[in-house]
Amino acid sequence: MNSKSKSKGQQLDLLKSDPTKPVSHWRPFPSITPRDFHSPALVTQAYDTYWYFAAERQNVFFNRLRRSNASWTDDPILTEYKFTNAYRAADRVSQYLIRNVIYRDDLPSNERDVFFRTILFKLFNRIETWEHLEREVGPIAWEAYDFRIYDAALKKLKKSGQKVYSAAYIMHPGSSAFGYKLKHQNHLKLLERMMEDELPLRIAGTKRMQEGFDLLKLYPTIGDFLGYQFITDLNYSEITDYSEMEFVIPGPGALDGISKCFASLGGLNEVEIIRYVADIQEEEFERLGLSFQGLWGRRLQLIDCQNLFCEVSKYTRVSHPDIAGVSNRTRIKQKFSANNSKIHYWFPPKWGIDTGDTS
Repeated sequence: MNSKSKSKGQQLDLLKSDPTKPVSHWRPFPSITPRDFHSPALVTQAYDTYWYFAAERQNVFFNRLRRSNASWTDDPILTEYKFTNAYRAADRVSQYLIRNVIYRDDLPSNERDVFFRTILFKLFNRIETWEHLEREVGPIAWEAYDFRIYDAALKKLKKSGQKVYSAAYIMHPGSSAFGYKLKHQNHLKLLERMMEDELPLRIAGTKRMQEGFDLLKLYPTIGDFLGYQFITDLNYSEITDYSEMEFVIPGPGALDGISKCFASLGGLNEVEIIRYVADIQEEEFERLGLSFQGLWGRRLQLIDCQNLFCEVSKYTRVSHPDIAGVSNRTRIKQKFSANNSKIHYWFPPKWGIDTGDTS
């Protein structure tokens, strides 16, 4: 019996029993055919893996939260390699941003200061860099900002041999736009320009996420990927109140994941694919017999579905090595290493999420 003749349940059982087994057969998925297009999208075996990964990664999240004595997962790939959470806002760095940068009772909560703190944190995207700045410069507030002091603090961190930037994504050095030798100096000047242009108030006046995204993209070094990440982070605050279901920009990893999950997009583009899978998530989990726990009642949003395509791009390098995608990358670089520091999960109040007692 070949993979095409196996039932959907049998195919999923095969995947669970041996996630490293390569399967390359394509199958048509007529229900994804958009009304105004003639060709249906065709999915690969990696498409079902997308939903399996989402459910199992969320199971890992809750197993860790409950500090279960048993293994967090039986999946050998998830055990060996590092993957982000199914929900972006549940990742350690996002949680730190929300609780320790944005919503601070001891720091000003006006639009300018919240914007300043958020973008300053995200430029480096590293908890240790933020904490170093707090130790060196004191309370981080726009009114007290001084380029020389912040520059000296970051030089000190760099001289000590520690990293200034996270490895999560690459920041353009910005030297051609601002003329400084060191990358962090150019990024401080970028933030200064945003503040002087009253960008915080301009973004606060927008009604739709794409409007805020477009404003951010006017600035040097801010491309599609970074602009989308920044506007998503700002939207955790009270500066804006966009829906996370109204706008999405697929990053390079997501584009690779989509190319692995779909043999043909059937006339859709990648943004429409992300929106479609977000719309049909409940039906797909049910189709595959997967129990997806969600985020205390919150569905996967567009940003989460985008991120999941990026993570599946990595996961399938091991589970489906014969499905090349567009990047042709074959290895997962980051191994999993447990961080046992406790996170007390807390989300933007406007989301109305009640996590209960997660201590």
